[in-house]
Amino acid sequence: MADVHPQNPAPPRRRRRERGREATLAWAFLAPSVAVFALFLAYPLGRTVYLSMHGNDIIGRPNRFVGLSHFAEMATPEFGGVLLTTLLFTLGVVVPGVVGALVVVLLLEGVIRGQRLLRGAFALPFAFSVASASVIFSVFYSPGNSVLNGILYRFGLDQVPWLTSQEMALWSVCITTVWMNLGYGVLVLAAGIGSIPKEVNEAARIDGATGVRLAWDVTVPMLGPQLFFLIVISTINALQSFGQIHILTGGGPVGSTTTLVYSIYQYAFAYGTSDFGRASAQALVLLVVVLVCTAIQFGVLERKVHYA
Repeated sequence: MADVHPQNPAPPRRRRRERGREATLAWAFLAPSVAVFALFLAYPLGRTVYLSMHGNDIIGRPNRFVGLSHFAEMATPEFGGVLLTTLLFTLGVVVPGVVGALVVVLLLEGVIRGQRLLRGAFALPFAFSVASASVIFSVFYSPGNSVLNGILYRFGLDQVPWLTSQEMALWSVCITTVWMNLGYGVLVLAAGIGSIPKEVNEAARIDGATGVRLAWDVTVPMLGPQLFFLIVISTINALQSFGQIHILTGGGPVGSTTTLVYSIYQYAFAYGTSDFGRASAQALVLLVVVLVCTAIQFGVLERKVHYA
């Protein structure tokens, strides 16, 4: 019987050459992505950290090292008010926006005819730019010829200072933002409902689940991934909102609508201040806030998401 010799493994030098070629090929494919990441993420972040630790001259050029003094200067009641306003604005946008989109989609499920047309109508605000939607709502809120106050007057109700009252201005901007984002939420949740197998709803109906019970016990749990995605994205977008605040209120009255993003703008660009050091420090605080909120949402909400 002939001896069977095992195959000789490749020499170590040959294996090292093969691994080297594979690593070179991998880096060649990764190079464009790494370059884009470095250009648009790594460098701006590093520059922001650098600016946050330096003072600057009248035209914004860094001219002295100040360490962490810009961060220490944030320990004031004024900056605490900015953070509180940011929190209230985020809650006032995310909660009504997600709940409103969910209610609209669930109600549309009961419509037999014209369902696609109605979905398109509710999704239409998503097509408006921030500037266009803000200008439209500025007409609605205008103190002189407010459309909303005209409607209230017709019903014999008192006029509301939508944008000129410290108590109402922030919520007026929230209403505008919810309207702008409602279409996106409807599209996301409608796609989620379309992916639910019909057999699931049929089985639930056979078991006697109808109406609100069917929606709450079957449809909403099956929409868990879409709702989780929508909450995370809506939170990030709310924390970064700027255009509607700038157009409708300019951060006023008396700073009642000055969120963290708008405070960054005021330090960096408004009134020709060019205080890029303080603005960069607040930008890093905003980055931390976004990361913390996202981490909490992934740690708490994702555990309750049911992936079919």
